[in-house]
Amino acid sequence: MNEEGLVIRTGSVVAVAVGATCVFALASCSAPTNSASESSAGGLVLADGYELGGYNPVAGYGAAGEAKMYDGLLRLDGADGLPGFEPSLATELPTPNADATVWTVPLRDGVTFSDGSSFDAADVVATYGAIQDPASASEVRSSFDMITDVVAVDDRTVEFRLAYPYAALPTKLLIGIVPSESVATPGLAAESSLNTAPIGTGPYTLVDLSPDRAVLEANENYFGGAPAVKKLTLLYVPDDNTRAQRMAAGEIDGTNLPPLLAKTLDGQDGMSLSSNASADWRGVSLPTDNPVAGDKAVRMALNLAANRQSMVDNVLGGYGKSAATPIPEVYGDAYDPSAVFRYDPAGAERLLDEAGWIRADDGIRVKDGTRAEFTVMYNSTDTVRRDLAQAFASDALAVGVEVNLEALSWDRIDPRISFDSTLLGGGSEPYDPDTQAYNTLDSAFVNPDVGSIYDNASDYVNPAVDAALETGRRSLDIAERDAAYRDMQQAYVQDPGFVFLVFLDHTYVSKDSDWTMSGPILEPHSHGVTWGPWWSLQTWTRQS
Repeated sequence: MNEEGLVIRTGSVVAVAVGATCVFALASCSAPTNSASESSAGGLVLADGYELGGYNPVAGYGAAGEAKMYDGLLRLDGADGLPGFEPSLATELPTPNADATVWTVPLRDGVTFSDGSSFDAADVVATYGAIQDPASASEVRSSFDMITDVVAVDDRTVEFRLAYPYAALPTKLLIGIVPSESVATPGLAAESSLNTAPIGTGPYTLVDLSPDRAVLEANENYFGGAPAVKKLTLLYVPDDNTRAQRMAAGEIDGTNLPPLLAKTLDGQDGMSLSSNASADWRGVSLPTDNPVAGDKAVRMALNLAANRQSMVDNVLGGYGKSAATPIPEVYGDAYDPSAVFRYDPAGAERLLDEAGWIRADDGIRVKDGTRAEFTVMYNSTDTVRRDLAQAFASDALAVGVEVNLEALSWDRIDPRISFDSTLLGGGSEPYDPDTQAYNTLDSAFVNPDVGSIYDNASDYVNPAVDAALETGRRSLDIAERDAAYRDMQQAYVQDPGFVFLVFLDHTYVSKDSDWTMSGPILEPHSHGVTWGPWWSLQTWTRQS
């Protein structure tokens, strides 16, 4: 771990949060009224905006390795920049054969699950088998489609057998392992008892769960050593302002907050704002079937019209970076700094004029009787998405394109996502360029039977982008992979299918304390209190 001496105030019971892609419906309730007394009971109390439950790796929970109740075969090493991998339930990093179609993973001995059963190769085989079983209806199934089989060589060794060479396989070994018995009967992952009663080998175990409160306790038999923070409580508080108020009142020890709101608490009464860089992008889908958003000239013009730096400065309060593609600078030689869209509203207007989109008397453009007007939907509970959507709509209007905004719940957005635009987020598995970009841009996901409805939500098709993505995921040569991703970015900016806007820096507020923790890590799309200052909670120590 990269020790940087950051400290967080405790004095309570802690909480581990779940990512937005992994939650399942429980009733939305306010946080319990006795949270202040809990905060003095020893432990750590955190408030989160994400619902509780959905703790099932088979359904995708903890795919980036953040689950406190589970361990994957590998874990993130916490290095600066793009983190690497280190063994967790494995005893060493996986070893590929010559063409990287078979990867061998040796496993730890003497590890037990929270139900007392022993961990062995059968559990690994069963976990990955359940993810890929159509009966599970796992939303992450397509992310593991390069794996054709997981075989137990013996009790302490497994082989991952792949359909094609896949250099990014370590990213698929972060997800938590469950006991084979827990997935012995095929069924919907969303209905599994693991969602509310997780059974894992991780540093914490869930001891109580209600719609507004989850309590975890340290696993005293954890193979990596019992955590020093003995109790963790998570309160579900969906409203940003309410979480900020409870933080200011001293009822909780930390929370995730939008950047402008977090700034208002920084330095007040022993509270500090912290931020972690992420590969978590926000952008606007432009569905191909929409007569306006799917028009290539409109797509390019909107990319030129978007004032991304203004969004970073004014919506994110400086906590973020401009985005032109889903590939951020942290990917080093795989990132092409020239693959950007300059802010050029005049150029956007010329492009629209040349393409036959002519301003009408009301200032909105029209082409062949079609008005340059479309809808952008955004999740009604997300203030950052709201503000980015409003900024985008303003920039579009300045060049004669009218964007109508609709604040909706996800269940109302989903049926319309293939025709109406959406303010989306991505980067849920950002620890390789393949897992960062493939599902977002590859045309394989135009097929409605492949992946999630959020994969390639624009139904974008670009053969040059597809070819580069395939080279990047199959090549074993680092230089060739880097060149492929640079080629992909260049092909994309010549023919964009989205308007990527920003990469977020995730912002958190916490009480100052004498706990010492590891430094920040590059974060994925999920950014509840599983991440932030608390991502390595199990490694915290007291200052002497």
